Amino acid sequence: MRKQVDLVTEEMVTQYFEWSQQKKEIESKMEEYKKAFHHFFDQQVGLNTKGQVKIGDYKLQRLIRKTEKYDETQTVQRLEDLKLHDLIQIVKRPDEEKIKSAIHLGFLKESDLEGCLKVYSSPAISVKLDK
Repeated sequence: MRKQVDLVTEEMVTQYFEWSQQKKEIESKMEEYKKAFHHFFDQQVGLNTKGQVKIGDYKLQRLIRKTEKYDETQTVQRLEDLKLHDLIQIVKRPDEEKIKSAIHLGFLKESDLEGCLKVYSSPAISVKLDK
């Protein structure tokens, strides 16, 4: 067991902390640059328009990704008006907010839903300067 602890050194933790700080700074600077690039393309080719420019040995491009999604309320209403009920999904989902309220008010016991609650966890690493 002692060997596993020795695999994590102060040098590793220090380096991880420094890289984490650098990552935050780099991501912040990249976000600033992205805003500048979008502003540039907005001025040069228009809003939501793809474009590209060659600067030195680099080609800067803006791509426009489009996604289409039906407005749920409006589409369901239209399909119901057209009597096309087979094109409408009926999705049954537990209302977590109402379940919590029912438990809190005593209408439902947590034991009534035993085995239904799934708990997910994911590990995270945090390093802070402790001075």
